[in-house]
Amino acid sequence: MLALEFPGCDRLFAMIDDALAAGDEHAVTAAIREGMCRAMREQSVALPECCHEPVADHYARRELYRCEKNGYSVVAMTWGPGQGTPIHDHAGCWCVEGVWRGELEITQYELRERDGDRFRFETVATERAGVGSAGCLIPPHEYHAIRNPSDTEIAISLHIYRAPLLTCAHFQADGQPGWYRKLDRTLSLDAAA
Repeated sequence: MLALEFPGCDRLFAMIDDALAAGDEHAVTAAIREGMCRAMREQSVALPECCHEPVADHYARRELYRCEKNGYSVVAMTWGPGQGTPIHDHAGCWCVEGVWRGELEITQYELRERDGDRFRFETVATERAGVGSAGCLIPPHEYHAIRNPSDTEIAISLHIYRAPLLTCAHFQADGQPGWYRKLDRTLSLDAAA
């Protein structure tokens, strides 16, 4: 079991463990989302100092906890000014994401058509999420992009995945409006200390 100690971590992990007993993935993610929002509102969890340090050339992914018993992982992401992701999926894994610091712009996409290794997406919504907000991604509604819209401030988000997210698909524009090519990607982790 991978675990990084930080104030409130035991309470956070116990909340996730309890939520996993809620039933189906919709009930589980709703319970985790509610618990995460409560933890942010009450400031009962203080993320480790490493989470406040951006990485110059990419957003940082730091795994804080991996529960061997229940299979989930907790990853903190640090977004430097303007850093973001392309359209991507979560390889069929549900996720609850909460904004701990700053603001994130999240764009959700729906898959409308597939032609071999080409995918046509339609933008469903773009929203700005601030401190204390959280949302859920449940396959097949998992296609999205995230970016820090600030030119000067960092943002920090906490992501709880049903299982460790080691790979995902990124989608690269294919030249025709709305069409993208799928690129499989192995995800790396930055040091968490």
